[in-house]
Amino acid sequence: MISAPRFMLAQSLPGVDPASQLENPIGFVEAAAQAVPGMDGSTSAPISIVLLLTVLTLAPAILILCTSFTRFVVVLGLLRQAIGTQGLPPSQVVVGLSLFLTFVAMSPTLEAMWSDGVRPYLDAPVGERDSLAAWEGVKQPLRNFMIAQIRGAENESSVEMMLNFQGYDADARAGMEWKDVDMVALIPAFVLSELKIAFLIAFRIYLPFLVIDMVVSSLLISMGMMMLPPVFISLPFKLLLFVVADGWTLVAGSLMESVVRVGGG
Repeated sequence: MISAPRFMLAQSLPGVDPASQLENPIGFVEAAAQAVPGMDGSTSAPISIVLLLTVLTLAPAILILCTSFTRFVVVLGLLRQAIGTQGLPPSQVVVGLSLFLTFVAMSPTLEAMWSDGVRPYLDAPVGERDSLAAWEGVKQPLRNFMIAQIRGAENESSVEMMLNFQGYDADARAGMEWKDVDMVALIPAFVLSELKIAFLIAFRIYLPFLVIDMVVSSLLISMGMMMLPPVFISLPFKLLLFVVADGWTLVAGSLMESVVRVGGG
């Protein structure tokens, strides 16, 4: 077995293994309920509310860090800058479109997370619910998805860097498999991989608009109209090019195709 120091994000409750707080957050919430005076630890109505609020609080971070949302929102944001439309489309539209593209691109993974983890947990009687099994059912499809994106983009070096800072030496890392990489190392490595992919896609999208800006600037300088901002002239041409090429469909399709679709398993 390979041992290495772990960085704990929070203090553990009495009698609760600190590592379980990350590996099984559902179980950690139930364990926290046992420490509350007057609570028997079962998932009664008050505890269900606490669990629901906890999940809702963590949902934005999970959405951003463990899905392709980061890739989509970065590319669409840089596309808006490349066109030069300032605040159009509005940020709400960019975020909303990125959100639904994420749902579509990750639909096999989301379905596997629901069928393997959430549904069995909700269908089980209250006293027989296994939080650890539910978390494993949710976590494994998500892990498979993140690993597939990292491997598809050949960004394994980000995982190596995270493991190195966790204290694993070169020999230990060489003998590790993907199943040995914990979520503490996998999630930031996945985010770095997504940012790298997003910037590469955005660079390719940026080039045609950069060419238009350079051509317009050269023409204005040659005509002696140096005081006229080039963006006033180039913006209509960039919008025309984007509309004629059906740019939104092309960009959305390219983003969807860049995601490696992974189901359960």
